[in-house]
Amino acid sequence: MSPSVATVYRWELRKLRFQKRTYLGLGAAAAVPIIFVVATSLQGGGPEDVPFGRYIHTSGLAIPLVLLLFGATWLFPLITALVAGDIVASEDHNGTLKTILTRSLERGQVFGGKALAAASYAIAATLLSGVVATIAGCIASGFNPLTSLSGTLVSAPKALALVAASMAVYLMPILAVACIGLLLSALTRNSAAAIVGTLMISLLIQLIGILPGLASTQPYLLSTQFNAWQGLLRTPADWSPIIRSAWVCALYGLPALLGAYLVFLRRDVAGG
Repeated sequence: MSPSVATVYRWELRKLRFQKRTYLGLGAAAAVPIIFVVATSLQGGGPEDVPFGRYIHTSGLAIPLVLLLFGATWLFPLITALVAGDIVASEDHNGTLKTILTRSLERGQVFGGKALAAASYAIAATLLSGVVATIAGCIASGFNPLTSLSGTLVSAPKALALVAASMAVYLMPILAVACIGLLLSALTRNSAAAIVGTLMISLLIQLIGILPGLASTQPYLLSTQFNAWQGLLRTPADWSPIIRSAWVCALYGLPALLGAYLVFLRRDVAGG
């Protein structure tokens, strides 16, 4: 990271500290796991039709894994879009982009700092949710061994390490969503349109996967990659979905990131 990119990155992180949407996303990331744990503890049941749903009352380490499944539908894409879809467009709304681009910085450096800030926020929010879910789950159900998807019992320390690794794999599609948000933010110049557009694209990709006759597309949909982490919870670990997720997410994310970069480079700020 060049000194200039690092400077922009620090500016962007400082700006995020003073934006309400930053805390709205982080608050949701922390609140949803707590609400889920309280609700399932009070009703005594659980979502037994999803992986690890039947184990949420025997091991708190099942909670973050179940939330990874539920959060892929709208929660994590929305939290990611809150910043990725706003970080460029907000400068147009506030009329500050012209000022930024007339400083002694190249446009590529400004874009690099913004992209890193958006990625950092998406990573922080996702990991925050995982940490809160793990702590709340262990308080409610105990730090106990977890049954893997292969039916083997995994010790609590090893299961905790697998949860952490699963979160890392989960970040691949999250970062691809962030790249799509950046592209829409640069294209639309409107925060609301970019945020809603990013979420709608995510939901549309999920819809494609359940349409009749399109089942063959599922391995190559971005929505499917949110389940790649499950390969780690098998005995032995199945790396094929994780490897596929890496290149599929790259196919979605890198062109979007490149497109956002090119649009930003050609941005006309003469009027703003």
